[in-house]
Amino acid sequence: QIKLADFGLARRFSLPIQELTHEVITLWYRAPEILLGCKKYSLGIDIWARGCIFAEMVSKVPLFKGDCEIDQLFRIFRILGTPTEESWPGVSELEDFGSCFPFWKSADLEELVPRLDPLGLDLLQKM
Repeated sequence: QIKLADFGLARRFSLPIQELTHEVITLWYRAPEILLGCKKYSLGIDIWARGCIFAEMVSKVPLFKGDCEIDQLFRIFRILGTPTEESWPGVSELEDFGSCFPFWKSADLEELVPRLDPLGLDLLQKM
């Protein structure tokens, strides 16, 4: 049985996309673009959160268990790699992106969530 909760930081979505605050979504499930200061985001942040929850359901532990925004961001980078303009076009234009961030190569998600079969791993990587 699964119970979903914590809709306290939910936002109403509308088109055109409006400027929004970054104080949305529980920290452990917050998308990197929000952590980097993006104020115009869309449904992609919800897909990110679902991916984090999916990994947690499979592994029984949170994938990114940060205790503040910068810690959360660096935990994401340690697993997925520090973004570059090549891997994420436009990342350097985000308000809180720092070119002096430590550089991490991506880790193997298969080792972090070993109970996933190839289709599950593919789904997680796309989220």
